[in-house]
Amino acid sequence: MTAEPWGPAPDGVDQPYWDGLTRGDLMLQRCDNCDTWIWGPQWICASCHTFDPGWQRVEPVGTVYTWSRSWYPFISELPVERPYVTVLVELSGAGGRRVLGILTGDDTDQVRIGDHVAGHFERDDGATWPMLRWRRVESEGAAA
Repeated sequence: MTAEPWGPAPDGVDQPYWDGLTRGDLMLQRCDNCDTWIWGPQWICASCHTFDPGWQRVEPVGTVYTWSRSWYPFISELPVERPYVTVLVELSGAGGRRVLGILTGDDTDQVRIGDHVAGHFERDDGATWPMLRWRRVESEGAAA
């Protein structure tokens, strides 16, 4: 059991995701039978009903699908400056699957739907598990 309110689920279905973050990798499920990308983690592929879909490394890059600015902490134990921006990122290398994370950097007030972002992994002092965070990146020669 971890000290944080985040981390692997008690049933272990998402353990490879958290182990990946610890290594600096973003891991998502991809069915070994039908190649369907799966997020959030499941024991069974919803497309072909294969049990125990596999896990695959995904490049942590994508576009902002939507975002929200918050002035209060959702998890009081998570030290985040306020206000902060939470982004839902559509991953370009994972069949359009979308994952949540906090946007970091000096330009969070400039966030727009469609912005290109790259993920990085941060571990807060004393935390057992790292967190996936996102930063805006330049695309096609234009500043993000």
